[in-house]
Amino acid sequence: MPSRDGFGFDNSWPSQPAVVLPTPFGEIRLGDASAGLCGGMAFAALDHWRAGVAPPTERPGQGERLYRFIVDRLIDSWHLPTGVVQYYQWMNLPDADTTFNVFGRRVLTERGLGWRTIRTQWPQVRADLKRGVPVPLGVVTVASRDPRDLAANHQVLAFGHSTEGSRVTLKVYDPNRGRRDDVFIAFDTSAPARTTTFEHNLGLGRRRVRGFFRAAYTPATLP
Repeated sequence: MPSRDGFGFDNSWPSQPAVVLPTPFGEIRLGDASAGLCGGMAFAALDHWRAGVAPPTERPGQGERLYRFIVDRLIDSWHLPTGVVQYYQWMNLPDADTTFNVFGRRVLTERGLGWRTIRTQWPQVRADLKRGVPVPLGVVTVASRDPRDLAANHQVLAFGHSTEGSRVTLKVYDPNRGRRDDVFIAFDTSAPARTTTFEHNLGLGRRRVRGFFRAAYTPATLP
């Protein structure tokens, strides 16, 4: 539960040296730390949960071990280079499946983010949650061919879910929302080939959720 297992501070940081990620598309500068360290906080929170250690409540300063650990886990969360490629691929995919008609037959040309999220990623996430294992999620929020927009995407940690018919509500720890237990991503699984609306109350401002995938996670030793 975020109220118990989340950090006692949210994902807002003072202006500090930039985090620079080498990617297949060149260096991606996540501005400075004030742009957010969501993936690092999600991974580090899961590291603490797995170790049975309560996460710290005091925001670390630059140069402190916890701060360096969160930055290192941010880089781990991008799973270079595979993870960055997946974010970029999804940024360039349509929301719904792309098809065209040939002699009255509908031909599929590209699976959209709705189908990829609901049919391929959600079953994997659900399987982990049923085993009681929280799942880091890469959340795609933008449609863009500009690699610099990779930093506009987000990462959260799913810790539970509920279903009602074809509607799924994911319970997530969002570093942008601190220790709130009421943060969610909700969607309907009945028509994955169409544009899927992902309702949410993540700390994304006006950005929408286009889809999400299960992020590759490997535990790390706490500092």
